[in-house]
Amino acid sequence: MKRITQLLGEKNHFLEKFMSLNEKQIDYLQQGHFDRIEHFYNQREDLIKIIKYVDSEVNKAQSTFVDNIKMSDLDRQLIKDSLKIKDNYTAKILDQDMQILSLIDQAKSRIIKELQEVRRGQRAMAGYKSNLAS
Repeated sequence: MKRITQLLGEKNHFLEKFMSLNEKQIDYLQQGHFDRIEHFYNQREDLIKIIKYVDSEVNKAQSTFVDNIKMSDLDRQLIKDSLKIKDNYTAKILDQDMQILSLIDQAKSRIIKELQEVRRGQRAMAGYKSNLAS
């Protein structure tokens, strides 16, 4: 049982790192810095791989236990606490992901508008050029 509680703690540790990574990226995006986004996604993927590995280790550790083994109240409470922390982290990460997507979408919309304005300006300039040539 100790192995499971240890693994759950490790998972929460990596979820916390994931959350911290998201927070930093949100700050960058809010400041208009989109140049590190690929690096950010690579770091996220690395953390996801680690979390998946920890999950597989939890499943392995859990499968070694016989259903009839009694769990101490302390172990039960540690597991409940770890799962509650995990739920809080994942909820916050989902909120952060929505915020990141929103910031990216806002930037994309701004770029599209700027491109449309540039095209309008080019068309207007082309109109003046054709009138001058006549």
